[in-house]
Amino acid sequence: MSALLEVDGVFVTFDGYRAINNLSFTVDEGELRAVIGPNGAGKTTFMDIVTGKTRPDKGKVEWGEMSLNLLKLSESNIARLGIGRKFQRPTVFESQTVLDNLIIALKKKRDPISALFYRPDQNDLDKIQDIAQEIGLGEFIHRTSGELSHGQKQWLEIGMLLAQDPKLLLVDEPAAGMTPTEREHTTDLLKRLAGKHAVVVVEHDMEFVRRLECRVTVLHEGTVLAEGSLDFVTSHQDVIDVYLGR
Repeated sequence: MSALLEVDGVFVTFDGYRAINNLSFTVDEGELRAVIGPNGAGKTTFMDIVTGKTRPDKGKVEWGEMSLNLLKLSESNIARLGIGRKFQRPTVFESQTVLDNLIIALKKKRDPISALFYRPDQNDLDKIQDIAQEIGLGEFIHRTSGELSHGQKQWLEIGMLLAQDPKLLLVDEPAAGMTPTEREHTTDLLKRLAGKHAVVVVEHDMEFVRRLECRVTVLHEGTVLAEGSLDFVTSHQDVIDVYLGR
């Protein structure tokens, strides 16, 4: 398995505060990874760096077999390479149906003329139906998105990312605000997506992370404190001291 994303020796400082401190982090193709750590550990800044929202002071961020330098690319170009991000709060078009949301998200030409005359063909509709089934919204495809539960909106947003054919999904606290049943569905969904896509999940809910059954990276003060199975990292004394003991 080859590295899809490599973050190496990255530093980020905001107004004298070092948010990322010599961070090195690698994600393999098709890997499922959880990232945990206390507030202020650098989890969000890490995602901001990978997606081009934040530029580091030094270090490198490389992508794919060709080791493309992401630091030279815009946010939109990084997204087009296949890096998708889901924020903690779902951002769907609530007045539109599930179907329309997925159509809007399809990986198509985005210039004004193409967008104006675009109509989904049968291949597009088949793909959307497959995504809706995958995320558990097949029977809700014609429902207005504003009528969905919080968890269903989270799944729809994941579906909107899938419509863009991502190679890497960055998912921020998907369990927040979900019912136990929705959390279980979400862990199952993320585990199914891994393999076809690399999936990095930032999460605080330890039971949710345990259900993912994946490698865990613990961040603290902008650097990797520990890495391994959940049992390994939660028995690490430094992790207990700075995170679990709080």
